[in-house]
Amino acid sequence: MKRVGIRDVAVLAGVSISSVSNALNRPEAVSDHVRTRVHAAVDQLGYVPLRAAQQLRAGRSGLIGMTVISIGNPFFAEMLEGAEEATSAAGYQVMLGNSDDSAQRESSYLELFEQAHVEGMLISPFGDVGPALERLRAQQIPVALVDGVDEKGLTPSVSLDNVLGGRMAVQHLIELGRRRIAFVGAREEVRQTRDRLRGAAAAAQDAGLSLDVTLSGRTTPRVGAEIGERIAALPAAERPDAVFAANDQLACGIVHALVSAGIRVPGEIAIVGYDDIPFASIAAVPITSVRQPARAMGRRAAEMLVDAVRGAAPASAPAEVFAPELVVRASTRA
Repeated sequence: MKRVGIRDVAVLAGVSISSVSNALNRPEAVSDHVRTRVHAAVDQLGYVPLRAAQQLRAGRSGLIGMTVISIGNPFFAEMLEGAEEATSAAGYQVMLGNSDDSAQRESSYLELFEQAHVEGMLISPFGDVGPALERLRAQQIPVALVDGVDEKGLTPSVSLDNVLGGRMAVQHLIELGRRRIAFVGAREEVRQTRDRLRGAAAAAQDAGLSLDVTLSGRTTPRVGAEIGERIAALPAAERPDAVFAANDQLACGIVHALVSAGIRVPGEIAIVGYDDIPFASIAAVPITSVRQPARAMGRRAAEMLVDAVRGAAPASAPAEVFAPELVVRASTRA
């Protein structure tokens, strides 16, 4: 079915397209007779004005572009909800781009947002977004990073101290007497994984230990289960006695595979995850996790961006760092 356009309204009303536009957007600019004819034609045809076109004519789109690393991870879904709370309160709508663990997709979404004339961008970076930030700054498109930092200090950002979070996780395992500790995470090019591993390795080194590191391209429960199955297949003497997973999705999969193989968690292998997604507390074995305040991080980053869009941002780019919290559950303490 053909979409009814402004030209159709003009033909039925017997007036010009500019008269239709004025009748709908600047009614004082046309006569009562023209307004009556235009509104009668609109009602008869069921014409709906294109909001985006109206806003662009007014010099704004009302849109904020936002990328997340993986919308399938509840952490990012909660971060999005926090961002939408702030943008909606300020009169903006979010256009979402799911990078899906792909730097190429992330780049494509940033280009799409530019073409859509978004008024600002919230970026949860997967790859190196440095070149993109420089391009967006040159075009004077406001940007804020969430769950990421700008190494040059030119872009407002909200992040978590992931080095501290990794250290807290492994220190907890060491305090429980665990000595053969494995780290499981995404590719090291992902800054969050790199920082968590750095903190974990530092804690292990302080205790005279080393980590057995496994990195994978994806961090889903299915990948976690595959890694857990490989751990379960090892001779008991060669298995780790603890695993620190760089997110809760991996941790959930690992726990499922170990329990399915008859390995006691935490009796034989203790598990710590990261993010503290809602499922972590209700898993078959509730999972100890390093909590990130996802909703608060998303909301604060969006507030920073709205300030920048409205020209109310501070002279220097703020960089707010949230503190992680270790939430201890049955996966490390029976």
